Parts: sequence; structure tokens; C-alpha cells
Amino acid sequence: MNKTVLITGASTGIGKASAEVFAAAGWNVAATSREPNKQVFKNSPNIKLYMLDVTDQASIDKAFGDVITDFKQVDVVVNNAGYGLDGVFESITDEQIQKQFDTNVQGLMRVTRAAIQTMRPGGGGTIIQISSMGGRVSFPLYSVYHASKWAVEGFSESLQYELRQFNIRIKIIEPGVIKTPFYGKSRTYVRPDSSLGYDNFVSKIESVSQNSGNNGEDPRTVARTILKAANDTSYKMRFAVGSPAPALLFLRRIVPEKFFYFLIRKSFKI
Repeated sequence: MNKTVLITGASTGIGKASAEVFAAAGWNVAATSREPNKQVFKNSPNIKLYMLDVTDQASIDKAFGDVITDFKQVDVVVNNAGYGLDGVFESITDEQIQKQFDTNVQGLMRVTRAAIQTMRPGGGGTIIQISSMGGRVSFPLYSVYHASKWAVEGFSESLQYELRQFNIRIKIIEPGVIKTPFYGKSRTYVRPDSSLGYDNFVSKIESVSQNSGNNGEDPRTVARTILKAANDTSYKMRFAVGSPAPALLFLRRIVPEKFFYFLIRKSFKI
């Protein structure tokens, strides 16, 4: 029997690419999103669409129930839904912070809990958390986004100890700069009033960030790594993929902290 993967945030970017890569590998794919669009996967018969909003527990429960009804089991869950909030922290509101965490952290936790409740009685499975190289290193203007991804990393690392006894593996994918809607519609910008004095700083960061996004790698690069993680029966947890994630995370480990911060400042010309 073919294995089944449930993917959140599957309508665009890494989620969409992952659905296509898993389908090509012969998996049953439950592609979930807040607004499923049949046209996105019209040429992929083994991809089935479901509505799932990670901020709504009822929709999560319904999606998992429907997938179990259709495919009898869920072998792998890919927690991909999320978005980027960037801006000067002083100008970010409590409501914006809450929304970021409700999606990127609590939403991921809700789906993870549903996955555990599905997999534990079935003898195991794999939960794949889409984090970021920004879950272990930080860049200017992304303080709240980084906080959400660092939370995902800490949560997942702790959780893997709990779940090993049930044969449930936790995998963390740490993409670098990828050409996805993260640099467009999946990103929320918060710009400060000019009177606060951040204009020149913000301009420098935006110039470097936009150039990096335009030159990002194909999301299928990440999707293939996600498939690799799904098939990995070891307890290796972290998979860094896409430039500059592997090199940057390695550099963070081996150079003094002050020198690493100097390199980041230099790269952003600040």
C-alpha cells in the first residue's frame, strides 16, 4: 500500500513543490491549504485537496479525519504553513506578533498534536517541521519571525525525546534563500514612521533581502530534501538545504560569536 503524506500550506512555494515531488514518487498526497484550488494540481491524480487552517482546531480535526477516511492512515505530516513578518520591532504591534506566533508556532503545534494522535495508535510515523536557517541564525528586521522559528526548533528538539518511544520521528528542514512567495505575498511588511530614524537602515536591509530573494533556489530543491527526510528511518533530525543555509549554519558553529555578527553586518552593509 502506498504511503500517505499530509502537507500544510500546499498551495504555493515549498508546500506545492513538495506535493508534486511526493506524488511523483508514488505517495498518496493530502495537500491542504486554507483555500484549496483544484487547478493547482489538476494534472496530479494522486494529490487530493483538503481545507486546513492551522489557526482553527476544528478545521485541523476535520482535515485529519477526512484524510484517514480516504487513505486509512497518515505516515508523514509536513508542517509547512507559515509566513514571514518583517520590520522594525518598535513598530510591530502586539496583534501582529500574536498572529505570527498563532500561525508559525501554535499552528504548527496544533497540527503536530493531531499528527501524534493519529500516528501513535498506528505504530509510528514522521513529522517534518519546515523551519528555516533563520531558526538558528538571525538577520536584521526579522526579530519576530526569527523568534517564531527559534521556537519551532526548540519545541521540535524537545519533542523528539518524547516521541521516540512511539516510533515517531521528528525532522526539521532548514531552508536557505528559496525563490518562493515568502518574498512576496507570504510576507508581511511593517515599516516605521520616518520620524523614528530607521529609514536608511531599512533601505539597506531591503535592498540586500530583495536581491537574495530574486536569486533564491528552486523550491523543488527543498521538496526533494523533505522527501529524503520522509524516507529516512534514522533519528537524524536537522536537514539544512539551499544556499547559504549549510555553509552559514556550519560557520555559526565554528567562528567566534563577535566575528559572526561582524560578517552579518558586513553582508547587509550596516
